[in-house]
Amino acid sequence: MGRKARIDQEELVRLAAEGWTNARLAEHFGVTESGILQAKRSAGLSKPMTDHSRALPWKLRREHSQSGPATNLRNLSAATQGRPVPKDKLNTALRWASRLVDNGLDIAYDPERGFHEVPAGDDSHVARILAEAREAADAAGTTP
Repeated sequence: MGRKARIDQEELVRLAAEGWTNARLAEHFGVTESGILQAKRSAGLSKPMTDHSRALPWKLRREHSQSGPATNLRNLSAATQGRPVPKDKLNTALRWASRLVDNGLDIAYDPERGFHEVPAGDDSHVARILAEAREAADAAGTTP
């Protein structure tokens, strides 16, 4: 097993500022692109990842991860966290969630069935996520 490659953070910062791609940086430092991403994180060069676990608390199967409900929940989550969401995608998510809430419905997830609508209980998941997204949009002055 070879020795661990050392990435000079000052050089990494300089080269990244010059616009070097991760692939080029990896080749230059003799590491994988994953190694570059880790080095960038530790150097403070990467944006923090958006955490959608509150909006999507389930372990989704791959075939369900890009479904309409998953996408809408992710877009509402991103808006709640102040991330930019294209206006049409945010409007779609807001209309979807509003339709469910207005009709007394919530969303549930089962790995076999995927997402499905269920009667909303006192603690409606979609109602909570929708309220948080609307509150964040109002606070940011971006209510569609």
